[in-house]
Amino acid sequence: MEKERLGGLISRTSVSATLTSATKFGGIQATIIEFITMNAVIEVLQANITTLNVDAVVNSANSSLLGGGDIDGAIHRAAGPELVQACRTLRGCKTGHAKMTQGYRLPARYVIHTVGPVWQGGVNNEAQMLAACYRNSLQLAWQHDIKSIAFPAISCGAYGYPLDQAAAIAIDVVSNALQHNDVLDQVIFVCFEDAAYQTYLATAKAMGV
Repeated sequence: MEKERLGGLISRTSVSATLTSATKFGGIQATIIEFITMNAVIEVLQANITTLNVDAVVNSANSSLLGGGDIDGAIHRAAGPELVQACRTLRGCKTGHAKMTQGYRLPARYVIHTVGPVWQGGVNNEAQMLAACYRNSLQLAWQHDIKSIAFPAISCGAYGYPLDQAAAIAIDVVSNALQHNDVLDQVIFVCFEDAAYQTYLATAKAMGV
């Protein structure tokens, strides 16, 4: 395993996830970025987010919270009908905000639902709203003593947010938030496709993370 110092962090790359089950993620690429000064780890992982055994997965939801396409649909299908029943009681969610339910049939104990912005060329506060998705999701995690959380690429896909810009916002918000963290042990950026995985890695390096 190669180890390389990038900024104030250590980046370690291998063919399987180092801090999760090698059996579960065997053969899946992962890069783990470990904060030296605190007990928190950021991981970029190529995987199906619905299979992760973490405290919470974040759902890139629509404002109804009742399921949709892409990651949203996958999480609802894997969690079972109990999830949509619980989401009905939440009465929707505004863009940039976050709400939480149980994980039901998912390996994850909780689902944090957040509504990302639809990309409109970057002229309608999309960056601020996307950053709020990550901040508000992390705030819920801290409030509920969640130790491990997995994020998809919020607003990418059907909502059209450029992946490189979205990755930069995600990495910036999370890395800054973890400087004040005393709860979370692990944050995972989960990419289903290789192109997204490579974009997250390249973005992290370009930002000096």
